[in-house]
Amino acid sequence: MEFIKAKTIISGYAENNSWFGNNYNMNIYKGCCHGCIYCDSRSECYNIEKFDEVRAKENALSIIARELKSKSRTGVIGTGSMSDPYNPFEKKYMLTRGALELIDHYGFGVSIATKSNLVVRDIDVLKKIAAHSPALVKITITTADDDLCSKIEPNVTLSSDRFEAIKKLTDAGIYTGILLMPVLPFIEDNEENIRSIINFAHENGAKFIYPAFGMTLRQNQREWYYNKLDIFFPGIKEKYIRQYGNAYECPSPNSKELWNLFKRECSRLGILYKMGDIIKEYKKGYEREQLSFFD
Repeated sequence: MEFIKAKTIISGYAENNSWFGNNYNMNIYKGCCHGCIYCDSRSECYNIEKFDEVRAKENALSIIARELKSKSRTGVIGTGSMSDPYNPFEKKYMLTRGALELIDHYGFGVSIATKSNLVVRDIDVLKKIAAHSPALVKITITTADDDLCSKIEPNVTLSSDRFEAIKKLTDAGIYTGILLMPVLPFIEDNEENIRSIINFAHENGAKFIYPAFGMTLRQNQREWYYNKLDIFFPGIKEKYIRQYGNAYECPSPNSKELWNLFKRECSRLGILYKMGDIIKEYKKGYEREQLSFFD
């Protein structure tokens, strides 16, 4: 794996961030080898060269330690927005685990987004963080069918294994749920798939599901996606062209019906789905401790 130079890794402080209440953002790796056919991060606007090659930031843990030590405010550090922190190289290099140990040491919280069940390896560290600060794990699952998963996310842990990871995390007391996004129009946006994901989520103890019934398409990402549709789903590309043209936002034609089903079933099973409720719940009980830190 190539190592690239970096001056900084953790962003500046953000107050009341609407995306899962993250106060900081951290990306140790650059690029992704998951091969997901829909990935927005390969869009030209992000300027990620050689997107399919995973690279790590040189001296990442030293930089993270320095930055955490210098922060005047603690808070929740989000990771996984542009590159999965649990890519295959993490097994060997353990940079994400090292970062979590530093996050624990300096008294910060964490919000992880991943498609890998490797996250369960770090349950011990996550439990230490959760003892003093909010700890949240979001596992992306867009289909309940492993065969479909292997087509749209060819190098990713199968959906069934991700559901098992959710159970292990929640059994360990880590606040864990599902990112149900994107839901690919004409492929995943059907009642059977959504209902199955909700039921599996409930069976495995997921605390929340945050959905987006549709996807985004732009620049070279659109070309990449359409080429994959021609290979795996012949005839579907033409539906996209007729339905969306060159639009960036591509909501499912079934979004209204799916939303009604989704809200009804999540409410029945006690699964949260509103962002404000999720943030409030996973941060509950930590407010006083965080305030006392600043006194």
